[in-house]
Amino acid sequence: MAVMHRLASALGRNDEVPNQQLAADIVKQGDRQAIRELVDGLRFRDRAIQHDCIKVLYEVGERDPRLIAPYADAFVDGLSSASNRMVWGAMTALGTIATFSADAIWKRIGEVMRANDAGSVITRDWGIRVLAVVSSKSRTYERRLFPYLMASLKKCITRDVPKHAESIVSAVNVGNRERYLLVLRGREKELKPAQLARIKKIYKRLTPGPLQRAAGRGEKP
Repeated sequence: MAVMHRLASALGRNDEVPNQQLAADIVKQGDRQAIRELVDGLRFRDRAIQHDCIKVLYEVGERDPRLIAPYADAFVDGLSSASNRMVWGAMTALGTIATFSADAIWKRIGEVMRANDAGSVITRDWGIRVLAVVSSKSRTYERRLFPYLMASLKKCITRDVPKHAESIVSAVNVGNRERYLLVLRGREKELKPAQLARIKKIYKRLTPGPLQRAAGRGEKP
């Protein structure tokens, strides 16, 4: 499949429909050559092409993350772009593959954390997800990342508390649950009723029984 001429910018389009359709076709065909071409396109000087390529890639990732999982390094490279669109697009792509590429992401975790700290709202939303998933994969990863996640949860703006708390749940286990719950309880007074309702759903999810059973099987919740 020739892909570059199907990008929205190549078609003179200002909407994302061509990129979404292209992603759907790539997934349907399992076209790994097309994915390699799109990854190469991330290095083009033309920003419109870069932006279209990252859009198609994370749309592919949302549909079938295994297809783009081998390209974690290319997405981490994108975090250092001068284009905010590229940065949050790259973090979005990492968010779709974190479960499958945690070890590759870990090797460059400092870059991911720095991009999260300096990033836009979208970058941080996806960055927290990436870091939480990576944290959940290893005790070594957890020791570095869970304190960072708790610090982020403590200081994020109030409207982001439920969203970030929901993302961080994937990193919570028997050993760190109380620390997580303590941070959430410390922010309850700031929350509106709808926001607090989302937090209470988390409390219900983190009942001791399921966590203890998961620990007994050597699993993380």
